Amino acid sequence: QVQLVESGGGLVQAGGSLRLSCTASGRTFSSAGMAWFRQAPGKEREFVAAIGWNGGNPYYTDSVKGRFTMSRDNAKNTVYLQMNSLKPEDTAVYYCKMRTAVDYWGQGTQVTVSS
Repeated sequence: QVQLVESGGGLVQAGGSLRLSCTASGRTFSSAGMAWFRQAPGKEREFVAAIGWNGGNPYYTDSVKGRFTMSRDNAKNTVYLQMNSLKPEDTAVYYCKMRTAVDYWGQGTQVTVSS
């Protein structure tokens, strides 16, 4: 059974930075693609970023390109989302997802950006 635990969320002023972490249990992490999604109040969950099993070629939704960076450390079973130049519209619950034959989701971490 895979469990994903996100951390690093919080309250930050516009223009600030946060780094989210997602740590996975189980032995499938190093061979699995990982992704970050977010869900703002009253909105559907949306894709933010994804990365392959080896950390190559991360890709991002247009609204975060140039501001967010996704990376992974397979030795630590952890993926990261470095978020810079945060905007109020980045406010959401952020979820990580492990992409295997079955998708696994974390419980989410709240990010609030004040103007």
